[in-house]
Amino acid sequence: MVLEVALIDVLPGHEADFAAAYAQGQPLVAGTPGCRSVRMTQGVESPTRFVLLVEWDSVEAHEENFRQSERFAQWRALIGPHFAGPPQVEHFVDVPA
Repeated sequence: MVLEVALIDVLPGHEADFAAAYAQGQPLVAGTPGCRSVRMTQGVESPTRFVLLVEWDSVEAHEENFRQSERFAQWRALIGPHFAGPPQVEHFVDVPA
């Protein structure tokens, strides 16, 4: 399992519209083969900053099943107009305890 972490800064005043666009587009991500969970959080101190957390079976599931699909184009069409800049996206794996 890998965790996709995307830092997303939205345009000031677009917070509610971005959250509504996320709610509309969330099923596009959640329904992708290899997606285990999807969660969006909003900054308390910085309300224009959002963090998208998606658990994938693998990096390939994210890249091939979602990013190279029509689902991604639909997702970006919904949320992209609210971006203040390109999101910063990285993948993480758990560290054994």
